Amino acid sequence: MVSRGKSVKQRLRQYLAEQQPPAITEAVWLELRDRLAPVSESYLRDLLRATGLPFAQPYAGIRQHTFEDLEQSLREMQQVYAEAVAAGNRGRVRYCRRQVIAAKDRARFLARHPRTAPEKRQQKEEMTHWMLVWLDSPEVFPAWAEARKRVARPS
Repeated sequence: MVSRGKSVKQRLRQYLAEQQPPAITEAVWLELRDRLAPVSESYLRDLLRATGLPFAQPYAGIRQHTFEDLEQSLREMQQVYAEAVAAGNRGRVRYCRRQVIAAKDRARFLARHPRTAPEKRQQKEEMTHWMLVWLDSPEVFPAWAEARKRVARPS
């Protein structure tokens, strides 16, 4: 049993040691979110990413350390989003969009922050644009990303 007197990190480590999940699935995510409450989803996500376990979307969120991370996570999110739309799962559709919106807001904040280095600021502005395209037309995003990469890196 997980003790309430311990930190979130300690309780997470204890849970992972006891349960030994092979991946962070929807069931694991929901159980951890409940067991570790109150904990922010972003903090829990960061702790779980650090474990190195495979992490299912939409719970893995949007990684944006590099453009490759961003593209991969947006493509993964688009797949989950499309499945949710097809199944009529409006709750999951909204959750996917909220994850992309939160990531876009983080990128936009960094792009506008006065202490952000100019190169990083430019990167985050472009990443914000990528996420706005996804939010406007998730189904078009994969083709748009391919075209954008060809324009950015001509052969």
